[in-house]
Amino acid sequence: MPLALLALAIGAFGIGTTEFVIMGVLPQVAGDFGVTIPAAGWLVSGYALGVVFGAPLLTVLGTKVSRKKMLMFLMALFVIGNALSAFAPSFGVMLIGRIVASLAHGAFFGIGSVVAAGLVAPEKKASAISLMFMGLTVANVVGVPAGTYIGQAAGWRVTFVIVAALGVIGFLGVARLVPETGRPESVTVRTEFAAFRNVQVWLAMAMTVLGYGGVFAAITYITPMMTEVAGYTEGAVTWLLVLFGLGMFLGNLLGGKFADRRLMPMLLTTLAALTVALLLFTATAHNKVLAAITLSLIGALGFATVPPLQKWVLDQASAAPTLASAANIGAFNLGNALAAWLGGVVIAAGLGYTSPNWIGAILSGTALLLALLAARLHRRTRTTEHVVAGPVGHRSTPETVLH
Repeated sequence: MPLALLALAIGAFGIGTTEFVIMGVLPQVAGDFGVTIPAAGWLVSGYALGVVFGAPLLTVLGTKVSRKKMLMFLMALFVIGNALSAFAPSFGVMLIGRIVASLAHGAFFGIGSVVAAGLVAPEKKASAISLMFMGLTVANVVGVPAGTYIGQAAGWRVTFVIVAALGVIGFLGVARLVPETGRPESVTVRTEFAAFRNVQVWLAMAMTVLGYGGVFAAITYITPMMTEVAGYTEGAVTWLLVLFGLGMFLGNLLGGKFADRRLMPMLLTTLAALTVALLLFTATAHNKVLAAITLSLIGALGFATVPPLQKWVLDQASAAPTLASAANIGAFNLGNALAAWLGGVVIAAGLGYTSPNWIGAILSGTALLLALLAARLHRRTRTTEHVVAGPVGHRSTPETVLH
């Protein structure tokens, strides 16, 4: 695998850390600015909304420059946003900093996926995408726990200074290691939007919203579930999240590896297994050992869907994949927000702290049905003579894409 993937992974590590570390230092931030915890929660919600809207906006603007230059600009934006958060004199300024940083999120992963896929041979594309996303999974294993600890020990501002420094390293890595390919001449704003005429692109994004949303329905309320139901102490939750992150890490690597061999069968298998795991979590959450095992399994199965879903979008929007790829990243955050809201609704209705697992299973099960529909449509509309242009111009048969 090219060394340039390391630069993309470093950028992904910084982005993943800043997205989730705020949850670990939220009480300290709220206390320093004199706001309530629910009000401070806008630092989480504002970031998610920034990803959803920023991904397509900045990707469209990026059609005027080369992908390498756009990636460098996005990392610079990330640094500015986190530095603004670190030195914010008021809560409002910090919220602006969070939104600025979030604007880089979706476009970086969207454009980065296209760049990563273009760096390798056609049969290695999903693996290359998974290696870039590995930075995001490692952030959940190392970056978020470390950032939380530093924030609690030395102050949350120090955490964001360190995250901004990671952005500087990512910027330098992209500048040094990612090759300059020039701006794709055939790609315009019109061609990028034309990709959305393909129903398969919409199906892929719906699968993303529902499939990964199923994971977030459970993980959003993991603290009360593990403490009130499984019987863990609050201090143990950090290590349970590390276990969840390790599952994400392994699932991401395996998802990329097997998606390169048989993409749709891999996606169908992981979505089916994820649905079952979320259903089982309702029961296993009552036992400490089984709860920990199931939590790790959900992390692995949930993130095993990421490389195949991202590659499916790239294949279906092969003529102009960048905007569709970035929009799919926004779909992950949309799914997170939807699942978190639905999980809160069922808890507020008095159904208990394990009830979000049922919501997660319903969401993932629906994603499975959509994946079956996508596979059926693909077989029906493609013939063996028709070929699909890949993200960087390679040509692969429909059987290659489907398998």
